[in-house]
Order: sequence, then structure tokens, then C-alpha cells
Amino acid sequence: MADVYGSNSELYTDPALAEGVDYARRFRRHAVFDDSEAGGVAYPDTVVVALHGGGIEPGTSELCLAIAGYHPAGGESGGAVLDYWIFEGIRAVGNAVLHVTSVHCDDPVAVATVAGSRRTVSLHGCTPEQARVAGTGNEAAVLVGGRDAGLKAGLLAAYCAAGFQAIDADRVPELNGDEPENITNRNLSGAGVQLELTTPLRESMFEVNTRSGRKDSTRQSFWDFVGATRAVL
Repeated sequence: MADVYGSNSELYTDPALAEGVDYARRFRRHAVFDDSEAGGVAYPDTVVVALHGGGIEPGTSELCLAIAGYHPAGGESGGAVLDYWIFEGIRAVGNAVLHVTSVHCDDPVAVATVAGSRRTVSLHGCTPEQARVAGTGNEAAVLVGGRDAGLKAGLLAAYCAAGFQAIDADRVPELNGDEPENITNRNLSGAGVQLELTTPLRESMFEVNTRSGRKDSTRQSFWDFVGATRAVL
């Protein structure tokens, strides 16, 4: 289905919508301070984004937070923390209308955060039919696309080793995420990764698959996926 809004800016200026009622934006950029003449400190160079979180593509907000090193229910989950940006639909129903495709993402914080990163991971949700796994008996799958060939190969191997059905998105061009204009590829290297998780895979990660329930009901498969992703990053 075609997007109703041609960009985030267009969505934000619609008087029929209100931030905090229809949609929300969350982000974190980690401050770095170096005032020493000695060797420089490492600058954060990885960002995780979820453009269609909340009720638009359920589960992607929670995965974004966890891959960035934060528990979906709040606080750090241990290990390195990464920058993140999330746009999410927070309506009780009808969130699909808030979808803005990746090549049209122009939120200034998202654009600036990704532009300053060397590695970018963008989380999305799709149906088994879109992923071309419908009727196969194994409809829980993740498609790994984008222009970062090295990170893509590492993630494909890690997901398979962790027991997930991982598919090279080159096999599904419409979900490949390899357009230069895709927000995940608008980083310093011109190459990021796009993850498309099917609905059954995302549903399997939560005991209570609602916006309020997901953050407190993550299953082991959720953390297995997060762990595999973070290990490669």
C-alpha cells in the first residue's frame, strides 16, 4: 500500500496529527568528551534505527532499544550502548497510515544521527508473503539487506548459527534496502544494513504482543536475536 505521507516532514505538519497522541519519536546520541592532548577516545560510530516502531511494525521499537544496549522496559541491559532513533505509531488502532518509507525519511535527528555513523542497522517488519516464505512451514524469518556487504554477511551467519531462518534479501529485491537514498545507507560509508523480520518471527519474541505488553514480556528468542546482532556489531 502506498504511503499517505511523502516524508516525515509532511507527516509532522499535518494538523490532523499530534505528537504524543498519534506518534512519538525517541532517540539517544551518546556524548563524547575529549580535551586531552593524548590519544583520542573512540567515537561512537554505530546507530540502530526503527522507522516504523510501535503499532506500525510491532516489535521493532523493542528490538531497536535492545540492540542499542537498553532493556525495552527501561535502563541499560549490559555491554556497549549505541546511538538509536525510533519513530513509532502510538494509536490504539490505525497506525499503518503513519508509515513513511525509508527512502523518504527526512526527520532531522534521524538524518543527522545516521549521517555521522559508520555502521547503521535499520529494523523493519514484513509479512511472510512479502518475504516469500508463506506456505513453506517456516514463516519465521529475517531478511538481511542493505549495501554493507561485510556487516550483512556477518549477520546472516550469526542468525543462522543462532537458529534463525536468515535470508539474503538479494532474493527479494523489493525488501533489499540497497537504494542509496534509503536512510540506512545515508551514513559515512554509504552502506548500512536493513533487517526485515516477518510477523511470525516478531510475534514469537513476546509473551504479550501489545505496545504496552511487549517491553515486559520478551522471550528468549528475542534476546537470542539481540545477542547475535550485538555480537557481530
